[in-house]
Amino acid sequence: MGVRFLKMAVVYILVGISIGIYMGTTLNFALTSVHAHANLFGWATLALCGFTYLRFPKAAESPLAKWHFWLQGIGLPIMLITLTLMANGYAPDWITTLKRIGESVAGIGILIFAINVFTNVKTNDLAEHK
Repeated sequence: MGVRFLKMAVVYILVGISIGIYMGTTLNFALTSVHAHANLFGWATLALCGFTYLRFPKAAESPLAKWHFWLQGIGLPIMLITLTLMANGYAPDWITTLKRIGESVAGIGILIFAINVFTNVKTNDLAEHK
């Protein structure tokens, strides 16, 4: 499960950096919030979750890890796409509602990660360093 999270994180660093390069070259910084969320909630958070799962196999093997993966995998893109639309001036009620749903789904994923960590991460369960 840790490798899946790391690969998903790499997708988000590519997206976040691409947005940053676009903003820098065009001097249009309307997507600053999308750039920040892709890099922090996507890249940084998912990479740290991935490393956590690699170091603590019991947490990675938990059904909670699968729920976490899918909730993040569904919620975060919805949040970023709708945030992009809103940053470009397209914000009908259904878009803002969809953004809130995406945020909530991704947020529930992080809550499940927290439950998984507190339930399944113990000092004596560290994976052996090879």
